[in-house]
Amino acid sequence: MSDNTPNLKSSHQPLLSVRSLSVEFGAGFKAVKDVSFDVEPGKTLAVVGESGSGKSVTSLAIMRLTDYTGGRIVGGEVMFRPAQGEAIDLTKASDDTLRSIRGNDIAMIFQEPMTSLNPVFTIGNQIAETLVLHERLNARDARLRAKELLQKVRLPDAERLLDRYPHQLSGGMRQRVMIAMALACNPKLLIADEPTTALDVTIQAQILNIIRDLQQEMGTAVIFITHDMGVVAEMADDVVVMWKGEKVEQAPVRDIFAAPQHPYTRALLSAVPRLGSLQGQPLPKRTPVMVMDGGEPRLVGETHVQNTADYAKPLLQVDKLTTRFDVGKTFLGRVTHRVHAVEEVSFDIYPGETLALVGESGSGKSTIGRTLQQLVEPTSGTVRFDGRDMAAMSHGDRRRLRQEIQYIFQDPFASLDPRHTVGYSIAEPIVVHGLIRDRKAIEKRVHELLEHVGLQPQHAKRYPHEFSGGQRQRVCIARALASDPRLIIADESVSALDVSIQAQIVNLLMELQERRHLSYLFITHDMAVVEKISHRVAVMYLGQIVELGTRQAIFENPQHSYTRKLLSAVPIADPQRERAKMRIEGEIPSPVRPVGQEPAIHRMREVGPGHWVAVEADALRGAA
Repeated sequence: MSDNTPNLKSSHQPLLSVRSLSVEFGAGFKAVKDVSFDVEPGKTLAVVGESGSGKSVTSLAIMRLTDYTGGRIVGGEVMFRPAQGEAIDLTKASDDTLRSIRGNDIAMIFQEPMTSLNPVFTIGNQIAETLVLHERLNARDARLRAKELLQKVRLPDAERLLDRYPHQLSGGMRQRVMIAMALACNPKLLIADEPTTALDVTIQAQILNIIRDLQQEMGTAVIFITHDMGVVAEMADDVVVMWKGEKVEQAPVRDIFAAPQHPYTRALLSAVPRLGSLQGQPLPKRTPVMVMDGGEPRLVGETHVQNTADYAKPLLQVDKLTTRFDVGKTFLGRVTHRVHAVEEVSFDIYPGETLALVGESGSGKSTIGRTLQQLVEPTSGTVRFDGRDMAAMSHGDRRRLRQEIQYIFQDPFASLDPRHTVGYSIAEPIVVHGLIRDRKAIEKRVHELLEHVGLQPQHAKRYPHEFSGGQRQRVCIARALASDPRLIIADESVSALDVSIQAQIVNLLMELQERRHLSYLFITHDMAVVEKISHRVAVMYLGQIVELGTRQAIFENPQHSYTRKLLSAVPIADPQRERAKMRIEGEIPSPVRPVGQEPAIHRMREVGPGHWVAVEADALRGAA
């Protein structure tokens, strides 16, 4: 339905009622326009939409945090009903009233825990602060309660963690600390703003399980803001779909997935990569993407089987690659500890092939990419490109190799120089490698590359901040193509993008592969994207490959327990589907070891043609 009438399912009063909420920034830019919905006690409302749809601004406006970000509420009301007393309109509440409600009755988990936690205070101090302020506990009792909260969100060794600082924790651990802080005062409403977007699939599964369990235990209502429709299917009771600052549809979660009414909702759902959609098909497949064009959905692209790989002779051969980093030293400079990032990893990549390297953060997959790009020196092992040993190449040959192997990073904004136009950034590899000398010819090449990635030649004169995230990633792809490479290393290149933009970028990479016979090393933790784009898959755990095979073999016949855990953790965009999930607990073990304590190297055995699995002598901790 497209009107603003909330879909009330019960006769009792909702916990929160948002009515005709409008928020402006600057000189009249309306980020949220006339939005209404209700949140029922103990229920989960998912607010979905792409970046810029207004979903995060709506959540900030509920807590009046837009007052501190240059925004102002210009219309509507936000009625909150506490357990005792009259309903409060938060848009008109005093600062003292809001301070008593924030963190106490309404709590928020933000997307990026590192920017939300204070780096100069310990975890224990930050949780205790909330308890001292709202619960009036003394320092000793606040510390004991903080420890209980860390245990509740299943953080190991909670007593020790209280005295650690945010930078000493992994992303998943920091996010759980944020949940512990948010739940410190048993809030009636928890607002979770993209709390799992940048996390590995296994850590995401743990966070979702924690929120779900705590909700059942404490009866907390949840507003879950996300663009991940798999998470929506698993978590939500009701869904609000936002587009361009407006609510375009609201319905129970099963109705949204079974019979979406608004064209934008249909476009959003059509772009979701669905695990198992290529069942029985040996090759990856490119499919059309539905995009919004002037308010109407339009299909872009065509269905095409990606039969591009040539298995006659490998382009890249990696044999027993090992990369370690010294991290601990004595006063006299003697090394005491090393990070065993990559241990005796072997694989080949063939012309026109996409090999996906998957695993959690800390598994060593990005280190492999950086080692191949010569950004990191390997400790041992051999890397051959087109039959030539990289270690034996001259300085000039290694420089030319950088032309043939290009890198696409996860964050396109961080990898583009904000002081230069995108045209300059794309031209830079052409100039550095001396591929074209004439200025006019370089300009023409830049325009061609922009058109190759779906942008316009006139975009060359713009700066990175003038583009959306998806457009910036296209610019990075154009820059990677500028030196006419044969191998592209794509390191988490689509994981931070909205689902519809992600689908377009994946299709673009597949089109370019066919047109230019490119090979890809596709580094990611998104298993649904891996199934769509890859010819073969290598699964990494703690610096070693534990399973390697064709996409079909890995997804339809996973042999290693860790691979099965990875696949079981992927949220499926189908609220009707009940899955017996394998519970994933704990953190991935540390790759840091004292000098002399070498890790055991897994022995691989072939369980099918080209399908290799590590023999699990000692069951992997957290994966067995």
